Amino acid sequence: MRKVGVLVSGRGSNLQAIMDRIADGYLPLEIAVVISDKSDAYALERAQKAGIKAAAIERKACASKDDFEAKINAALTDAGCELVVLAGFMRILSANFVNKWHHKIINIHPALLPSFPGLHGQGQAVAYGVKFSGCTVHFVDEGTDSGPIILQKVVPVMDDDTEDTLADRILVQEHIAMPEALKLWAEDKLVINGRKVKVLA
Repeated sequence: MRKVGVLVSGRGSNLQAIMDRIADGYLPLEIAVVISDKSDAYALERAQKAGIKAAAIERKACASKDDFEAKINAALTDAGCELVVLAGFMRILSANFVNKWHHKIINIHPALLPSFPGLHGQGQAVAYGVKFSGCTVHFVDEGTDSGPIILQKVVPVMDDDTEDTLADRILVQEHIAMPEALKLWAEDKLVINGRKVKVLA
């Protein structure tokens, strides 16, 4: 069983979606550790209830960003993780960390990249007036939400949408998209060629 580590910062709804799909047999993998940069993140409680190793590694408790990331790296390595899953992890990882896990970190972003990277992708979409938004699962590179795209889900933007209402509809698709991408990875069906990710049949 292939092992992944999940990095979180908040309530952990995407973590829950992954745990649910492991439980029902859809995902052939194991969450070896859940790590949060906030000790009060509800995601940690979700993990503990499911019997998954959970740890808080707070930036403010570390001497430097390098120290912070070294502790995260050690926890992932000690748990035998092959892939790092960013599920609502609200910190930018350094190039040094990303390069240690080259093509072994995936993230979900609440917009159709390359449009609206960074924070508040849903709000950016509403403000810009686009007719469709959605979510993107991608490999992480040194840029901000700029790595090779694995898959995307499309959500229509309604005339009366706010950032919050659009975010809620996109979140439903995030809970589908992340397990789909993880299943493809677990079954070795993703081939990265430059910017493009080919999905094998």
